Amino acid sequence: MTLIGLLGGMSWESSAEYYRLLNELTRDRDGGLHSAECLLWSVDFAEIEAYQARGEWEAAGERLAAAAQGLERAGADFVVLCTNTMHQVAPAIEAAIDIPLLHLVDATADALRAAGVSTVGLLGTRFTMEDGFYTDRMAEHGITCLVPDQEGRDLVHRVIYDELCLGVVRDESRAAYVDVVAGLVRRGAEGVVLGCTEIELLLSQDDVEVPAFLSTRLHVEAALARARRT
Repeated sequence: MTLIGLLGGMSWESSAEYYRLLNELTRDRDGGLHSAECLLWSVDFAEIEAYQARGEWEAAGERLAAAAQGLERAGADFVVLCTNTMHQVAPAIEAAIDIPLLHLVDATADALRAAGVSTVGLLGTRFTMEDGFYTDRMAEHGITCLVPDQEGRDLVHRVIYDELCLGVVRDESRAAYVDVVAGLVRRGAEGVVLGCTEIELLLSQDDVEVPAFLSTRLHVEAALARARRT
């Protein structure tokens, strides 16, 4: 059986969602008591967050590349990086391993194109919304990403780190996110990408008026499709 390597811990709340979805979708697809064949390497998020805060992306890439190598040595057939933000260092991870890295942005872009969406709102950490690694890769797929204004980006980022990564889900934060999404729709967004796993703990399709693209679920679905093909 294909062995999926999960590189997680950023945050563990996010990794738990990946693990849950991976096994639920496997059960739904295969029935009975089936679950996913996978390995999970979970890093200490405090270490990674400190690299983020200091802008030390090269060091973060080296840390995650070493973890990915561990998954490869343990027998993983490909790697799923269980975080949107740390796809900032995807090239460093890919360069360090001989097995594929299943890129989250590609999986999300495939779903957007299938839905006929070419302009989409993007919610995520400040790094995901501002640093270009996400929006530029989307542009390679012909998709334009709209991000909130500075105030909106600050709000979205703060809620992720100060609340959702700690397992805190507040109705007032949900309402604030809905307002941010509405602003993106007014600017022309045909849908919204929930570009951070933790956001999926706060928002759902029921909360927004345009199609919501849940990057975690899309990434997991792509992983299961690849595992079946392998």
